[in-house]
Amino acid sequence: MLLIRAIVRPEKKDEVLGELSSAGFHAATVVDVVGRGKQKGIKIGGIVYDEIPKTMILMAIPDEEKDQVINVILKTAKTSDKGAYGDGKIFISPVEEVYTISKGSQGL
Repeated sequence: MLLIRAIVRPEKKDEVLGELSSAGFHAATVVDVVGRGKQKGIKIGGIVYDEIPKTMILMAIPDEEKDQVINVILKTAKTSDKGAYGDGKIFISPVEEVYTISKGSQGL
């Protein structure tokens, strides 16, 4: 089992979630976050904005669905054919256990 953490531009959130749902991946947790990447923020005039709004999409998935989920996010979160700084990152981590609270059962 894997935990996918995708950091995307806020304006791409609905499109990414829609495409994931269309591909059969309905379960996600969405969190508004701020951060910066390698570009160290954005400078507009004399002001540097180093806390850029982003959206984090979290998904727990079976290992065998990783490539499909990653491909949907990569295709949908890009702002152009070439992509641009600030389009986001995807982090993948192993998950040891999952429990559903309402049922008290283990697993997805």
